[in-house]
Amino acid sequence: MSKAARELSARERIRSQREADRRRERRRRLITAGAVTVVALATLGGGWWYVQTGRSERATAALAPVTVQSDGTVVMARPGVSKPVLDIYEDFQCPACQAFERASAATVKNLAAAGKVKVVYHPVTIFSEEPAGPNTMRASSAARCVRDGRQWITFHDRLFKEQPPETSSGFALSDLVKWGEEAGVTDPGFASCVTSMKNAQAQAAYTKKVMASGVITQGTPTLRLDGTELDNRVAFSPSALRGAVLDAAQRAGTR
Repeated sequence: MSKAARELSARERIRSQREADRRRERRRRLITAGAVTVVALATLGGGWWYVQTGRSERATAALAPVTVQSDGTVVMARPGVSKPVLDIYEDFQCPACQAFERASAATVKNLAAAGKVKVVYHPVTIFSEEPAGPNTMRASSAARCVRDGRQWITFHDRLFKEQPPETSSGFALSDLVKWGEEAGVTDPGFASCVTSMKNAQAQAAYTKKVMASGVITQGTPTLRLDGTELDNRVAFSPSALRGAVLDAAQRAGTR
C-alpha cells in the first residue's frame, strides 16, 4: 500500500471513529434526558425503547432493610414481605440504567419502605468492549466488596451518579475506594478488595448465569415483577410502575 493510500485509510478510520463517537453521544443525551417523554436506543439488543419518565417521586427517609446476598444480589424489603417481587437487572455503566435510576429509583425505594414489594437488585456486566467493559467490571466488582446493606445502596446510587460515558475510561479504582468510604464503609479490607478486584471472577460468573437464564431479553435495565418482564413504558414511568406494583401487591395480599 502506498504512503498516500495509508494516509487516506488512516483519515477514514479517524473520521469513522469520530462519527461513531458522535452517534454514541447523541444516544447518551436521548437516554439520559430529564423528566420528559423521550425515545431512546436500547443499550443492548438493537431495538428501540420508549422511555416515558414523567414526574419522579422523592425518596422517603425510611429505607426498607437491605441485605447483601452471597451471590452478589441485594434484597430490599420490610420483614415478612415476600410478595410481590421486583427483580431489577442493571449495569453500572449502562446509560439507560442511569436514566431509570433518575426516573424511578425513588418509587422503588418508597414502595419497599411501605412494605408493598420485595426488591432484588441484580448487578450484571453486559459490556465487553473497551472501555465500557473494564469500567463496569471495576464498579460491579467493587460493589461486591460492600457488605452492609445501607452502605451498598448509597454506593450503588453514587456509582450511577458518577457513571462515565461509554466511550471513556472511568470508575477508577482509587475513586471507587473513596466513594465507598464516603458511603460509610469502614471495613479495613474494603480498599484491598476493590483495588485487587477480588470479586471480578464471581461477578463474571454471575453475569454469565443470568444471561444464560434468558431473563434479560432486550438489555438493561430489565425489571421483572413476579417473573413477568415490565414494559419500559412502565419501568420508566414512576406512576405506572407504582400502579403495577400496587396491583401485584393487592393480588398477593401484601399489607
